[in-house]
Amino acid sequence: MYFAKDSEYNDIREKSFCQWLDEMEKHEDVAVRCGVRLARDYMEYLKEENKKLQEENELKNSYLKKLAGR
Repeated sequence: MYFAKDSEYNDIREKSFCQWLDEMEKHEDVAVRCGVRLARDYMEYLKEENKKLQEENELKNSYLKKLAGR
């Protein structure tokens, strides 16, 4: 699977999302303010999970290349 090195679009999208979360931190409803922390934690979890899966994919690809080379 191809992962684009140019992540400008994703960076802009992430900054926009973080800006929206910053605005929601100032919301009058407590449930909304508490949900911001949950959303940030979940976003970090997804980033870590994505990184882990990419590393696993690279490992599998290198293993398959070694098998194909035999």
